Amino acid sequence: MIDFACKEFNIDEIIKCGLGITKAEYKILNYFTDTSGDWHTTEDISNELKLNLSTIQRGVKKLHEKDVLERAQNNLSGGGYTFVYKIKKRKEIRKLIIDIIHGWVSRVESEIQKW
Repeated sequence: MIDFACKEFNIDEIIKCGLGITKAEYKILNYFTDTSGDWHTTEDISNELKLNLSTIQRGVKKLHEKDVLERAQNNLSGGGYTFVYKIKKRKEIRKLIIDIIHGWVSRVESEIQKW
C-alpha cells in the first residue's frame, strides 16, 4: 500500500488505473508476468485462467493496444493464422506506468497552481 495524504493506494490498483484496464485484463497481465516472456495463444490463456475466450481475446487486444503485449502471427499449414502474444520487457512496462504517473503529477501540480 502507498499512503498519500488521506488515502492509501494498492500498487495493483495504481497499475490498473494507470493503464485503464479491468480486473480481468489485470489478471491476464499477471499471467504474462508469471510466464517469463513465453508466447501464448488466447486459447491457452483462457484454459489456464478459466476465463471465457472472448474475454481473453478482448483483454489481449487491449493490452496490445496499450503497448504492454507483443503480438505475432502464426500461419497455419492448412491456411489461416492465429495470433500469439507475449509480454514486453518489464522495464518497458515500468517506464510506461511511470510516464503515466508523471502525467498525473503534472496535472495535479497545474491544478494546485490554479487554486
